[in-house]
Amino acid sequence: MRLLLAFGAFALLLASIGLHGLTSYSVVRRTREIGVRFALGARHVDVVWLVLRQVIGITMAGLAIGVPAAIALTRFVQASLYGVEPADPTSLAAAIVVMVAVAVVAGFFPARRAARLDPLVALRTE
Repeated sequence: MRLLLAFGAFALLLASIGLHGLTSYSVVRRTREIGVRFALGARHVDVVWLVLRQVIGITMAGLAIGVPAAIALTRFVQASLYGVEPADPTSLAAAIVVMVAVAVVAGFFPARRAARLDPLVALRTE
């Protein structure tokens, strides 16, 4: 059980690193757009929400695919589960809350970096 817990924690870490990397790459690619938004009067909060909406959208798409797949595949591990139903709503809800929290934290740092961009520097980038 400890080994499964360690693998689950490692998978969560890899998912958060991947989401952070994807968001950072997206922010770098959209530097000019963010600079234009600032030049047109966007507030820092608007840019943070712009980036976080993207992260939340990716997370919701992953959850929309992952949760039904997890429920469908529980019959394969049903013999290994002791004291927990295969489609336990508490476990699924906890997993969803943890994944959304990790996604928001992983996306917050690139969003904060995007909100700190200087519009003039951002418009000059290629």
